[in-house]
Amino acid sequence: MDPLTILASVKAGIAAGQEVASLAKGIGELFDSIDDARNAHEKKKSSPFAPDDENAMDSYIKLCQARDAEESLRAIVISARGYSGWQELIKLRGEIRTRRKEAEAARKRRNQKRFEATVIWGGIGTILTITVGFVVVAILANQGKL
Repeated sequence: MDPLTILASVKAGIAAGQEVASLAKGIGELFDSIDDARNAHEKKKSSPFAPDDENAMDSYIKLCQARDAEESLRAIVISARGYSGWQELIKLRGEIRTRRKEAEAARKRRNQKRFEATVIWGGIGTILTITVGFVVVAILANQGKL
């Protein structure tokens, strides 16, 4: 979902009298959307395949919308909770981002270990199968049954 749509729902919640804390899910989705827009823009910008002008412009516009949405959220939080509330929210956002990165790294390590174990055990199984096959052929050849 794009950041402006999510921001509109957060603003509507605040206008309806909801507390900022009760809008945590929407604010979290907004931060995720902002991060996604930034990551997508960086990915396109650093891609070895130069994007065409239309894709580059679309990526830039989404990045600008994300920045605007974040600035609007900042103004909302500061007006509701003050500057310290915004700082607390930014700190929490950083902690969540760090935990997500650590969880993703742990997941990749687990997958890598599973892959390595599969390759090792698959190789051992293949070698054993070939060895048993040679032994069986040698025994049959020795008995003259081949």
